Amino acid sequence: MRVLHSIDELAEIPGPIFLAIGVFDGVHLGHRAVIERALFDATKNNGTAVAVTFDPHPARLLRPEKAPRLLTATKHKLQLIGALGISHVLVIEFTREFADLAPENFVVQLTSHCKPLREVCVGYEWCFGRNRSGNLAMLKRMGDELGFEEVGVPEIRVNGEIVSSTLIRAAVEIGDLQKAAHLLGRRYSILGTVVRGDGIGRNLGFPTANLSAHNEQFPPNGVYAVSAQLDTRKLNGVVNIGVRPTIANASGERVLELHLFDFNEEIYGQDVEVFFHKFIRAEQKFGGLSELKAQIARDVEAARNC
Repeated sequence: MRVLHSIDELAEIPGPIFLAIGVFDGVHLGHRAVIERALFDATKNNGTAVAVTFDPHPARLLRPEKAPRLLTATKHKLQLIGALGISHVLVIEFTREFADLAPENFVVQLTSHCKPLREVCVGYEWCFGRNRSGNLAMLKRMGDELGFEEVGVPEIRVNGEIVSSTLIRAAVEIGDLQKAAHLLGRRYSILGTVVRGDGIGRNLGFPTANLSAHNEQFPPNGVYAVSAQLDTRKLNGVVNIGVRPTIANASGERVLELHLFDFNEEIYGQDVEVFFHKFIRAEQKFGGLSELKAQIARDVEAARNC
């Protein structure tokens, strides 16, 4: 998958171009419907589908005090979008200058660089441009003038609820992983880079990979049965999320520690995607390392049996 970083680069993509535009945090069922519609129409018309997204999340700039915790940071989001079969993604830097751009100017930029622009596919409530003044009606009007089709993809409902990133964040925050999975169309996952820890897990006989997470929305502290994608391998394991109350943790920061079953390789610096399967127990403080070791053994056994 090719990642573009400026609208100008759209001129290098063979047309006709079918754009799927959105923030796409979580790449949930609603987002997938937008991207897959553009991909379907592009394939049918011998064109190229391009997903267009933004970094950082617009709320970080416009409403920083209310900015949501990310379900997927950009690196993770691109990975998930690529898995849908999209060959090109344009990541637009969301700056103050871009936020102040009139929506008509944004559309003209897209149209002038695509050779040609055939379709703009967005979610049913998508608004954009200065003061969020651009909408589907405006896209329809400009499409009629400039020669492209506007497609507003209807909402996706699961069990009567409209799928949204907000709804998924709330489900993950309270540990309702089943609901989150239904809304996402996949298990909830966290992408992280393996960093060096203090080696306590290895000394206890259960080596762990400490992950510096790219996601921001974690499920509640505790132990979970998981699977993990490491390069091309899918491995099973157990994860602990929390502040490690049995072990001195001066920072009090939440830590994500992954133990992979029957695995003993050095993977520092590598990215691992962790998929949450089942909650095993809440985090607790033990009387010492021997009690902790015994509980980890039980956690591993429980996770293996999930």
